[in-house]
This record gives sequence, C-alpha cells and structure tokens, in this order.
Amino acid sequence: MGVIESATLTLLGLIIGFTFAMAIARYDLRKTYEEAEANAIGTEYLRAELLDPKSNAKVKSLLSDYLTLRIDYYREHDKKQVNQLNMQTIQIQTQLWNEVASQARSTPNPITALAAAGMNDVLNSQGYTQAAWWNRIPLAAWTLMMAIAICSNMLVGFGARNFMKNIGLFMIFPLVVSTSFFLIADIDSPRGGIIRVEPHNLMELQKSLHFSLNTEPPMQYNK
Repeated sequence: MGVIESATLTLLGLIIGFTFAMAIARYDLRKTYEEAEANAIGTEYLRAELLDPKSNAKVKSLLSDYLTLRIDYYREHDKKQVNQLNMQTIQIQTQLWNEVASQARSTPNPITALAAAGMNDVLNSQGYTQAAWWNRIPLAAWTLMMAIAICSNMLVGFGARNFMKNIGLFMIFPLVVSTSFFLIADIDSPRGGIIRVEPHNLMELQKSLHFSLNTEPPMQYNK
C-alpha cells in the first residue's frame, strides 16, 4: 500500500510540474508575441514616411486605429466583443495592405518594397498572437491529471483511515492539489482569471505615437 501510494503521489507531482511548465511556456509565448506585435506596428509606422504624402497620412491613421483595436483585443473578456474586434481588425488589415500594395505597384522600388515588407510583418505578428492564444493545454492532459489527483486523494484517505483524529490536517493535501490546478488553469487562460498578458508594449507605443503627433518640432533659426 505504501509503495502504491508513494508511486501515485510521485506521478501526480510530475504531471502537475510538467503541466505547470506547459502553462508557463504558453504564457511567455503570448508575452513575446505581444512585444513583437508592438515592434512591428511601430516599425511600420516609421516606414510609412517612405510612401507618398497621401498614402503616408492614410497608413498612419489606419495604424493608429489598428493599434487601438489590438489593445482592446488584449483587454476584452466578452466573447462577442472579441469576435467584433476580430472583424474590425480584418477590415483594417485589408485597408492597410491595399494601400501599401497599391503604392508598391504604382512605384516599384526598394523603398516601397521595404514598406510592404513591414506591413507584412504587422499582419504576420497578429496571426502569431492569435495562434499563441489558441494554444492551450490539451483536454487529455487535464483529464489525466484530474484522474491521478482523484486516485491520489483516495489512496491518502484510505491509508490514513486509522488516523482520522485530526480531519483538518488531512484536508491540506486536496487543498494544495486544487490550488495547483487553479494556478495552472489561471495561467493557461488568456482572458479569464487573475494572471493575464497585459499589452504594456502596445500601450507604450500608443503613448509615444500620441506624443509624436501632438508635439511640433522646435523651430530652427538661421543666424
């Protein structure tokens, strides 16, 4: 009985540890792609200066709206609102690509190609982010972990059936296991729970763009 109980508890600890590592890896990946998305948008905003004045103004305006949508995507919890944000994001992505592509077709040169490549990075970064948010811990892993946890609690309770003078002491084990499950589920959930990926890089980019738009360069006087 002792050997079976020790082996089952060891297996439970390993499964919880591996699942926690999976959740942390996915959380770090979502943070990495949020940073990459902010860098791609900021770079393309600067490369818009390479386009003609009309396309430059339109691309910058669309990128500003696009940035706001991406920040709302990270902060929104309602599924219907998220779907609406995704539709609006697709529309602005289409407008951005059409504007840059038309400029590249009308004046094909390395400069417009650079702006088109930057816009491609913006669109790809959003796709990578979406894929990372869909990448969750498989249901089979949760099922296996829950089954082993139930068996472990049953074995601990069965082994301690003759020592039930302090029942509260034996409640520590299921409490610790359930807390571990809650932490893993919280980290693995992109929108629900306490631990979420905040769009800090996107918000800082929005502040910097707002500052650059509302700050006029100092006048130069020739002596």
